[in-house]
Amino acid sequence: MKLNIDTTGKTFTVTKGVEEKKDQNGRQKADRNTNELLWSVQVMALDETGGEVINVTLAGNAMPKINVGAVVVPVELEAMPWATNGRNGVAYKAKSLGAASGAASK
Repeated sequence: MKLNIDTTGKTFTVTKGVEEKKDQNGRQKADRNTNELLWSVQVMALDETGGEVINVTLAGNAMPKINVGAVVVPVELEAMPWATNGRNGVAYKAKSLGAASGAASK
């Protein structure tokens, strides 16, 4: 089950650079449908209730160029709850992370 996330009123700041998303054998994962390579970017989502650090998965055959400290806007951010072997959590995926307009003026 995928849940679309409303990003209105939230600020997203990159806290760790782009990394290859790897499988248990150390190979870079690819999207099951498009076969595009998968990348992981750590961001802090901040709103009036506080902040949370999340990892967002992006798909694309070239490594996304996103700098640590950049304020970004997730495009089509989705949350996907998961449960495996008694563990559970939420995975996040976005079509892209665009530059936030007007971020420097605030």
